[in-house]
Amino acid sequence: MKKKLIIFIGICISLPLFFSCKKNFLKEDVYSSLAPETLGDSLGIDASIIGLYNHLSTFFSYSGPQGWPSVWHAGTDVAFVPPSQKQGIEVPYYDYTQLNSTDGAASYTWSWAYRMISNANIIIKNADAVTGVTAATKASFSAEARFFRGYAYNILATCFGKVPLVTEPTTTPRTNYTRNSLDEVNNLIIQDLTFAVANLSDVGGFGSIKNADGKPAARANKWQAAQLLAEVYLRANKPDLAEQQTAAIINSGKFALTNTRYGIRAGQPGDPFSDMFIYGNERRYQGNKEAIWVMEEENINTVPGGYTNAPQQRRNWGAAYYQVTDVDKNDPTKTVTMIIADSLGGRGIARMRLTDWVAYGLYENNDMRNSQYNIRRRYYYNNPQGKNYGLQVPYTGPDTLFKIAPNTTKWYDFIANNVDGTFGFAMTKDFILMRLGETYLLQAEAQFKQGKLAEAAASINALRTRAGASQVTAAQINLDFILDERARELLAEENRRMTLMRTGTLVARTQAYNKQTINPVVGLTSKNLLLPIPQSEIDLNKDAVLEQNPGY
Repeated sequence: MKKKLIIFIGICISLPLFFSCKKNFLKEDVYSSLAPETLGDSLGIDASIIGLYNHLSTFFSYSGPQGWPSVWHAGTDVAFVPPSQKQGIEVPYYDYTQLNSTDGAASYTWSWAYRMISNANIIIKNADAVTGVTAATKASFSAEARFFRGYAYNILATCFGKVPLVTEPTTTPRTNYTRNSLDEVNNLIIQDLTFAVANLSDVGGFGSIKNADGKPAARANKWQAAQLLAEVYLRANKPDLAEQQTAAIINSGKFALTNTRYGIRAGQPGDPFSDMFIYGNERRYQGNKEAIWVMEEENINTVPGGYTNAPQQRRNWGAAYYQVTDVDKNDPTKTVTMIIADSLGGRGIARMRLTDWVAYGLYENNDMRNSQYNIRRRYYYNNPQGKNYGLQVPYTGPDTLFKIAPNTTKWYDFIANNVDGTFGFAMTKDFILMRLGETYLLQAEAQFKQGKLAEAAASINALRTRAGASQVTAAQINLDFILDERARELLAEENRRMTLMRTGTLVARTQAYNKQTINPVVGLTSKNLLLPIPQSEIDLNKDAVLEQNPGY
């Protein structure tokens, strides 16, 4: 559908060119050629910025290997890969003996980030030269581009450590890059995000689909820049500055934890936490008061800020329950399968399974985030033609690995006109990239690092109160407890691998909590706190040494 829409729009734009017979048709002011290095008008710059959103979406909806989401969760403390469901790209991220400088995921991450940086540099370079707009508008153009440049460099710094800094448009091939220090990289990110906080728009009201500047709500706002800045300050060991950012978000009055039912299924079984992850409830103007940054599913073709491609989160996280068979009630020599259903999340294939630690040891029984509406553990035969219709599916044999495995419901997604998921593996789910729940967790981490244990406990307890979990004391607060709470709150939302790399805990926590004997984690060492620099980049950089990370 999206590809057809894009083609249709392209045809519509092209038609006037074929029928125009005015003499000025050959005039060299080609405003339809959105080459940002030559643009000086606001429409051209804005269109180029929209391209940054499109590129952003390709990190989450990578149209290549289906195992891409598993790269960032499997082989950590929260998930593993059932043998029959391994796809390929994620294998070196639990069998770390295979993770080397030719790794596909590391290479894609590196190239994706530098494409984002290159495009942002062009916009930043040209923003001040835009004519016919105010200085504030020029600053907002630059702020959006700087946010994305900071976002990309933060991914690079987290995954690779020291990386080359490129802050100007590159007009000729370069083969002499060297890696800048991590302090230099962090300083650029902080400068970019500080500028973004000061010059991006505020969020709009809950009844509006626009930010305060009139741009669509899916466009960047100052609070998402502040949240990312807090994370960067934590990684740069500046927890006091991180706390300033989180406090500003929490005290802004713009956001609130979801404590009551809302939205399109408020009258159906569920709870406030599960309400946030129902399509139709995820966006700020749909009632999600926690939402700070949402990448909207359909909007890239209508309202800029959405995504393209065919994201695989549902298929990776959802169970393959529809492969469970039942005896045909009319003919015991035949079997029938369970029916793909909205209530069961549509068509998943369980490329990841929750570790036993998450499924059975992480949550208190009364924790809302552990409810049947948020982590599904029970399945019932749902085919009326089956002998056991309505009875619970037993946990026996290999079915427990991926067919009826406990799974998070956050990525449940059902498409009525594409029930089996074969049409491009399409998904209609919005991506909640930042919400207030994480703000409290970042704040707790910042407070802990300053020795403010009572304050950190209070930040954690804000979430635990909402979840109905027991309160914690200052004596219980340490980094492990905060990371446990991140898993409870942000399971399948955060990039778990990057969180553990950022905090230096990937090895210890994976070894402690991912103890599966099926596709076990092997070869994980301290070198894996960073990814390998792609060998292709090292080989092409013939006029300088682009040093490899230790151990690779």
